[in-house]
Parts: sequence; C-alpha cells; structure tokens
Amino acid sequence: MARFLKRGRDADAVAEDDAKVRATVENILADIKARGDAAVRELSIRFDKWDRRNFRLSEGEIQACLDQLTPRDLEDIRFAQTQVRNFAEHQKAALRDIEVETLPGVVLGHRNIPVNSVGCYVPGGKYPLLASAHMSVVTAKVAGCKRIITCAPPFEGRPAPAIVAAQHLAGADEIYCLGGIQAVGAMALGTESIAPVDMLVGPGNAFVAEAKRQLYGRVGIDLFAGPTETLIIADETVDGEICATDLLGQAEHGPNSPAVLLTTSEKLARETMAEVERLLTILPTAAIARKAWEDYGEVIICDSEDEMVAEADRIASEHVQVMTRDPDYFLQHMTNYGALFLGPRTNVSYGDKVIGTNHTLPTKKSARYTGGLWVGKFMKTCTYQRVLTDGASTMIGEYCSRLCMLEGFAGHAEQANIRVRRYGGRNIPYASAAD
Repeated sequence: MARFLKRGRDADAVAEDDAKVRATVENILADIKARGDAAVRELSIRFDKWDRRNFRLSEGEIQACLDQLTPRDLEDIRFAQTQVRNFAEHQKAALRDIEVETLPGVVLGHRNIPVNSVGCYVPGGKYPLLASAHMSVVTAKVAGCKRIITCAPPFEGRPAPAIVAAQHLAGADEIYCLGGIQAVGAMALGTESIAPVDMLVGPGNAFVAEAKRQLYGRVGIDLFAGPTETLIIADETVDGEICATDLLGQAEHGPNSPAVLLTTSEKLARETMAEVERLLTILPTAAIARKAWEDYGEVIICDSEDEMVAEADRIASEHVQVMTRDPDYFLQHMTNYGALFLGPRTNVSYGDKVIGTNHTLPTKKSARYTGGLWVGKFMKTCTYQRVLTDGASTMIGEYCSRLCMLEGFAGHAEQANIRVRRYGGRNIPYASAAD
C-alpha cells in the first residue's frame, strides 16, 4: 500500500481559497460587462498600475520591442516556434474530413472547421512567459483561425519585449498589453475597443483560470486550468539531485504548485527530500519554490510499478516525469496525465519552452477526461448529411417515422412522412407512423 513521507495542504483549505477567488472574479466580470472599456482601464490601473487609453500596441511599439532583443534572442524564439509549428502541422495532418456512403443513396460526412476568432492569454506579471505565445498563437495559426488576438500584462511597468516579439512572430493579428481578469473578460465579453472572440486559450493565475471557467459557454475555452503540477515517477536508477531539481524546477511557477515524488525506493525518497532542502538554499526562485514545496509537496512510496501506475492515475498530474528502469511501461499503462516526459534525458522544462509539444495542459485532475491544448482544440468537427435517391429517402423516412411516434414526437414523424409521401408514393395519413 502506498504510504506518504510528506503530504500537502488539506483539501478543505484549498477549497476555501477557491471560493474567495470565485466571488472576486464574478464581481469583476459583471463590472466589465456593464461598463466595458472604463472598467477595464480602472482594473488595469488597480491591479497592474498600467494606464492607457487604448491597450492595443501599435506597429511602432511592436517594432520597438523587437529592437530591444538581440539577434540570438530572436533566433531562439523562432527556433521554439518552428518546433511547435512542426508538431502542430503533423497533428493537423492526422485530422481529415470524411464523406462515406453508409447505405445506398445515403451520404454522411464531417468537416474540420477552424474557430473564427481566438483570444490568447499570455501570462507575464511574475515572469515574462513568452513560451505561452508559441503554444497558443502558433497552434491557432496552424489550425487556420482567421483572427487571433493576444493579451499579456505589463512586466515591470511596460510591455514585455520578449512576449511582444513572440506574439508578433507567432502571427497574432492584434496585440494588447493587458493582464488578469480584465484581459480575459474584455476578450470574451467585448468592449468598445476590443471585439469579442469565440474562444479563449492560455494559462494564467488562479483569477484568470476562474474567469475562463465562469465565461465558458459564452465562449469556448481550451481547458480548465489550475496551478502548474508536476509528478516525478522514479526508481533507484536515478539519484536525488535530478529528482529534486525537476520538482523545484516546476514548483517555482507559484506558491500553490503541487510537486510530487512517487517512488519504489525509500532511499531515493529521503535523498530527494534532502536535496530539495539543499537546492532551496541556492535557487534564485527559492522563496516561491519553498512555499510550494512546504504546502503542496508530497513524497509517496509504493511497493511496485503497478502501484505507482495506480497512484499516478489517481493524482492525474499535469506533467509526469518518468525516470525508471522501463519508462515505456508507464507510457503503455498510464491513462491520466497531461504530458509524459520519458527518461532522464528529457524533462518538463523542454516541453514548457521548446521541444514542440504544447505546454497548456490539464490540471486539478481534469487529465481524467481531457488532454491538453493542440491544433484540434481550435477546430470544430461538424457533420453533414445528404440523401441522393428517392428510394433512400423513403426507406430512411419509414424507419424515422416509426421511431418518432414511439417517442411521441408527431411533428418529427411528419418531417419523415412528407418525404415518404413525395418520394415514395406512399399514402401515409398526417402524423401517423409509416407501416
């Protein structure tokens, strides 16, 4: 049976925090809906100390941001975006429109249609997370979305040059320097200066995630996102230093980011905990990472690989780093995860920044029912049907009429009956079942 050497915060305490966030977000979204640009501007001043009459960046401002980056910076951004674009194009190629004749004269099909307009949120208040621009804008572009707008908060009192460059190079049509609930609300609800979008994507803090949750239905979203999560599955084939490094490398995202070690080796577990403490004395982001580790870090010891699979599926973590004798065992047997990183040569940071898979992934156990952001999320699979012959319409109509009357839907039945009469020459009384 799995046993804990370390546990995270109590679930009730987490739920209490979530309730406070929900109430705040609800009030702010109502204000944006009622007052539009005026509310957005006040909120930007209040939360980001950032004031503009128009939050959309001009071409001159975008170019000024590009000019602040070195050629190497721009080359690195282009490299990362090429990897994301390449994988997204392969994913899109796996999607295909279909049309099949399922019965003589009956043709069914579907088309994969891009969402028309997308709003991409790029977090950047604490760190300028330009990688999120690659993941959302590049992928939406590959999908074929006609209008792609982006919002990112100011960083240190101005537009973050690297984020602006990434948004521009990725192909964003409109770039806004606007953060938080006010950005997400403005994109979804629309204001006098920002036309509303059909879909919101991108990660963010607890308030951004809750705003997306509350706006879902009015617009589509990529997924319900929470704080970054990482799970390390390891055995004695690796050491405590690499495990601790990979745990803290994600814990620095925020003070509520869960970081969990799952292992069959108590020796490795204790070595890792000791290494975490050592690394926290030298890591520049230790203040955040320590809080996350103290409140949300867990260390779990299992008796076997099967038990580790069961525990990993229960946890359903966003990121799962597998460093065991046979990483493919977890690829073949795990079912609940956002993304797998197999073997010690890869790691979550590669996926976050550059390798090409998308880093917008399910959290808070939503990996039980969804994967992460990918080109298919930006596309609607829409069906159509065509009946080619009188005989096919008559045959389908007779079945349809009887089934409709079985349910008591006389109007539905008559839709079928009129076609049986016209195309089959059958004299069926109004709103009665076909023989």
